[in-house]
Amino acid sequence: MTPARTEPDVPAGPDLADRVHGGWLGRIAGNMLGKPVEQGEVWTRDRIDRYLRRAAALPLTDYLPEPATDDDARALRPEWRACVRGRVHGSCRDDDIDYSILGLDLLETHGFGFGTEQVGDLWLRRLPYLQTFTAERAAYRNLAAGLRPPVTATYGNPYQEWIGALIRADVHGWTSPGDPRRAAALARRDAVLSHTGNGVHGAMWAAALIAAAFTAPTVRDAIDTALAVVPAGCRLARTVRRTASLHEAGLSWEETLATLAEETAGLGWIHVVPNAAVLTAGLLHGDGDFTRTLALTVRGGLDTDSNGATAGSVAGVMTGARAIPPQWRDPLEDTVRSAVFGFDGVRISELASRTLRLATARGADAGTGAGPGAAAAGPVTLRA
Repeated sequence: MTPARTEPDVPAGPDLADRVHGGWLGRIAGNMLGKPVEQGEVWTRDRIDRYLRRAAALPLTDYLPEPATDDDARALRPEWRACVRGRVHGSCRDDDIDYSILGLDLLETHGFGFGTEQVGDLWLRRLPYLQTFTAERAAYRNLAAGLRPPVTATYGNPYQEWIGALIRADVHGWTSPGDPRRAAALARRDAVLSHTGNGVHGAMWAAALIAAAFTAPTVRDAIDTALAVVPAGCRLARTVRRTASLHEAGLSWEETLATLAEETAGLGWIHVVPNAAVLTAGLLHGDGDFTRTLALTVRGGLDTDSNGATAGSVAGVMTGARAIPPQWRDPLEDTVRSAVFGFDGVRISELASRTLRLATARGADAGTGAGPGAAAAGPVTLRA
């Protein structure tokens, strides 16, 4: 006899709604915080802190301040004027948020039994080619040329282990509250369109981390729970465990990041492994405080807007929307700009409500994603 599936212990009613809403708000706020300095080879951790000191903005408790010098202004991304404190009126358009919206549309359109080919079909119909980058652009080009998953992830794609699949994972965590394995399975099916190896492991870990954040008593518990869904020997898992061990040994945030920068040197600022280290350090040293978590994660450098977005998502789920400080929430004006067709100007509260409906759905394909089309990608070997 097959035992009945045990439903995860998840928050009920208004609390779950508040946590899902908090995940969306946190992701968007963290993305906005990191966006002006998203160029890791230019905006190193030291340079970000020098910028903040010149603007008398340390400790960082709000969106980035306006640049104090012309040199700083020229080095920022051109969108900075809509992302710094006092100038934020709704979110800027960014791929980190576009993919969360696209993931929501995927689940609403195809359900939890979606197949990898359906992810690709949705990209072609909803997402402009020029708003894709690195591995996603390579996969998009391969789709347009008629290739199918998993070849779309490998042909002409040197970015297979970069951070792109991880930034697409949040919606799978939000819709699997308290069920990290389910979240990881959904994220894997999405990720293999464009990534392999640690690129896929990063997406699975991030989705599981967000799902675990709904019920974990501490951030460390959520991180440890999420590690159980990826191969223990893969480099991503080893790096996350190493980050946690340095924190447990009492190293400061600065010492931790300096050590990890040496140990991941040469991978590049968009590779998923060093970014997972920055994200993990920000979460652990942020210790459940929403503002401190966002600030430390973005000050850590590398892919600042992506890391800020994921850190904000985890912190927002753990605190809930009502507990997010107003300096992060209010300037967003409940509005999202997006390149995803049909979603520009959508309300954050609407996205959260639609996500909540999916999170509370239960059915034959809700637990494992094994519904129609789930096997469309075929087998994929993950490299450690």
